[in-house]
Amino acid sequence: MFRQALNASSRALSSSSRIIAQHPPVRSQLSPAPLNSLRTTLSPRTRWYSDQADATPKKSSQESTPESEAKESTDANAPSNVEAELKKKLETKEKEAIDWKDKYLRSVADFRNLQDRTQREVKAARDFAIQRFAKDLVEGVDNLDRALTMANEKMKAEESKEPNVHLNNFYEGVKMTETNMLQTLSKHGLDRFDPEGEKFNPNEHEATFMTPMPGKEDNTVFHVQQKGYKLNGRVLRAAKVGVVKSQ
Repeated sequence: MFRQALNASSRALSSSSRIIAQHPPVRSQLSPAPLNSLRTTLSPRTRWYSDQADATPKKSSQESTPESEAKESTDANAPSNVEAELKKKLETKEKEAIDWKDKYLRSVADFRNLQDRTQREVKAARDFAIQRFAKDLVEGVDNLDRALTMANEKMKAEESKEPNVHLNNFYEGVKMTETNMLQTLSKHGLDRFDPEGEKFNPNEHEATFMTPMPGKEDNTVFHVQQKGYKLNGRVLRAAKVGVVKSQ
């Protein structure tokens, strides 16, 4: 009996499952209500806030201690120490800048002095390169001057007589030669000077003798034995002169 009952129940279950598989359940045509409508139906909640400040004092998260106070004082003094150190470095750099500027100015001044000195030396070497040659050359010019002096004296002695044509031609020829030579020497900076009647100058004159001369001013050149020469303004040879001496 019991087995028959179990078999009957199992058959009923299998038949019902077949029926469900053949006929699926029909969905309801009624759609669920939207969520927004449900939200609108519900009344919003209201929150209330108090305007009074909280009278309960807040406790400091960290109580002050001697160590923290010392740290705070150290932190407060730190900027001043940094500022003092920066000022010290700045003063050091300013001193170095002044020192370097002074060295630079001195170097520039030394270099300019060297340039000027070099230019003067080069100019002097160029101007006085013919100094030795000029000294030897003026001796020949002196001989021409002596020849002219002697010819002039001879011509003066023969003024009362018949003129000597040959002597006159000789004088004119030597005079032209001397003039031409002096012009050539002057182009190269060599000039002759005659100090007769001037005040005695020891830098340009060489006194060979001194004698009193009536009617002449004291310390004046009254006689020239040998004329002097200058090369580019520098005395190449001093003039040999006689000077008036006071009585």
